[in-house]
Amino acid sequence: MVETPYLLIDEAKMLQNIERMAAIAQKNGIQLRPHAKTHKIPAIAKRQLAAGASGITVAKVSEAEVMQAHGIDNIFIAYPLVVESKIERALQLAKRIKMIVAVDSLVGAQKLSEVAARNQQTLAVRLEIDTGLNRTGVGYQDAVALAQAIQQLDNLELTGIYTYRGALLDGAPTLDTAAAGREEGELMAKLAGDIRASGIHLQDVSVGSTPTAEFVAQVEGITEIRPGTYVFGDRMQAAFGVHSLAECAACVVVTVVSRPKADLVIVDGGSKTFATDVQPNTAPLHLKGFGAVCGHPEAVFERMTEEHGMIRIPAAADIAVGDQLEIIPNHICSTVNLHNFAILQRNEGLERVEIAARGKLD
Repeated sequence: MVETPYLLIDEAKMLQNIERMAAIAQKNGIQLRPHAKTHKIPAIAKRQLAAGASGITVAKVSEAEVMQAHGIDNIFIAYPLVVESKIERALQLAKRIKMIVAVDSLVGAQKLSEVAARNQQTLAVRLEIDTGLNRTGVGYQDAVALAQAIQQLDNLELTGIYTYRGALLDGAPTLDTAAAGREEGELMAKLAGDIRASGIHLQDVSVGSTPTAEFVAQVEGITEIRPGTYVFGDRMQAAFGVHSLAECAACVVVTVVSRPKADLVIVDGGSKTFATDVQPNTAPLHLKGFGAVCGHPEAVFERMTEEHGMIRIPAAADIAVGDQLEIIPNHICSTVNLHNFAILQRNEGLERVEIAARGKLD
C-alpha cells in the first residue's frame, strides 16, 4: 500500500500525450525538444526521445547533469548562465554530450566566452528573446545588435534564437491559443530573418509552450518547439483546451482525514504537496480552487495550509473520512517538484519511480 499523499502517473495516458505532441512536430517538419522540468524523470525523457524528440530542454545545470548521468546526450539549458562555476559545469557536460546554453546579455555572453576560452572549448549558444512575457530575454528591438556582438566573441557559436511566451496575444493573457501561437511564431520568424540579413547564420528558431505548440509549429520559419506540460497535462492546460481532464496523466492521491462540517472535507495534502503558483480566479483562466477533484466536479479545493487541504463540497456529497481522492493540480510542473517519487500505474501494476531531478535548483 502506498501512503498518501503521493503523485500518481497513468502510463497509458502519458504515452498517448507523448505520441500526440511528437506527431504535431513530425507533421510540421520541425524538431521537438520537450522541457523535462515537468517530469524530472530520466526514464520519461527517454520515452520522449524514443517517440521522436531530438533532445530535451532543462532549466538548470543540475537537471542537465542528472539527465546526462542517465544517458541523455542532447540537452539545451534554457536559462542564462552568468556564474562562472555553472559555466564550468556546462562545459564539462559539453565534453560528453551535445550541449546548448542560453544567453540574453552581452555581459553574460562575454563571461561564457571567457570561461570557454580558458577551457579551450567552443560553446553552442542560443539568444533568448523577450517576446512579451517580461521575464529573461533581450528586448525584441535590441536582438539583432546583440546577436552581432555575440557573433564577434571567441569560443561561442551562435546557433539560434529562442523564446518562451506562453498564451499571450498583443501583450495580454488570452484563451485564443491559436492566435497566440501564430503571433509568437511570426515574431520569431521575422526576427530570425532580420538576424540572418545582418550576416549571421542561424540554424534554430525555437519556440512554443504547451498551449501554443500546435499552432506555432505551423508557422513557416520555426524549426523547434519546446513544450513541457503536455507530457502529463494539468487543470490549467485543460482550461486552455489542450486536452480534457480525462486525458491528464498525473494526479495527486490524498486521504480525507476530517469532515468537520457537512460542506467541508480536509485532506492530507496542502502546500507541501500541491503547487500554489497558479492561483485561482486569475486571468485568463479564472480557475476555481487549486485543483480538480476527480469524480466530484462540484467540489472546490479552496485553500491550503502546509499539511491540510480544505475542499468545499455539497452537504449531500458521498465523501467520508478515510476515503481517497484524486486531484489534478492547477499546475503539474511545480507540483512534481514537491515530490521525491511518483507511482507509475502500468498494465503490470504499480511501480515506484524516483523523481531524480527533483529539487535541482543550481
